[in-house]
Amino acid sequence: MEITIDGRQVRYIDEGEGPEVLLLHGWAAPAETYRLIIDHLKPRCRVVAPDLPGFGGSEEPDRPWSADDYADFVLRFAGAVGLTAPVLIGHSNGGRIIIKLMNRPQLPLAVPKIVLMDAAGIPAKHGAGYYIKVYTYKAAKRLFPALAEKMRGKAGSADYNSASPLMRQTMVRLLNEDLTPLLAGIRVPALLIWGENDTATPLSDGQAMEKRIPDAGLVVLKGAGHFAFAERWGQCSRVLDSFI
Repeated sequence: MEITIDGRQVRYIDEGEGPEVLLLHGWAAPAETYRLIIDHLKPRCRVVAPDLPGFGGSEEPDRPWSADDYADFVLRFAGAVGLTAPVLIGHSNGGRIIIKLMNRPQLPLAVPKIVLMDAAGIPAKHGAGYYIKVYTYKAAKRLFPALAEKMRGKAGSADYNSASPLMRQTMVRLLNEDLTPLLAGIRVPALLIWGENDTATPLSDGQAMEKRIPDAGLVVLKGAGHFAFAERWGQCSRVLDSFI
């Protein structure tokens, strides 16, 4: 399905009937990536999952966006498709957006509970070597652009290198914001589902979120990585059924 939000074409999934679920995907993993979750819940719930701007079948933003910009978009989208009280499920960057939403002073959605899966929002800790590489790249970008492009290809992450210039700027804005102070502002029950071996958003992030969110419980999926829900779907589906 497609809808126009602020003049921008947005593709989304809207399947099933019943209690509302709004699913927000991770970076470079559009809504269809979460078909396991959608198909499992739709016999009992209305599951809505947009391709966020810049991903899948949705157009890019007109400028680099922040987490607040994505939260604003989600609220406009939810209003346009008639959501009023959805359970929010977010994986990775989708979790980052949910943390922002749940700190809005006058949230127009009556969110009963949230699910954060391998959620982003706590900046990674890096050693000195990382910062030397970053500042060397920034200097080369200013003084020797052609050399900087070669350096980016070797040193940048796969997600960063495959993104458009605008979405690279968006990615940097998102990664540089620390949402740790906002965790205490989440005032609804929160289920945290994490892969034991996640290297993108490590388990220590999930443990920190469980500690800071007032009503949170952490489920660790043994041996799983960043897409833990797919790697351990049997256990994940049972946990979702119990919580939602």
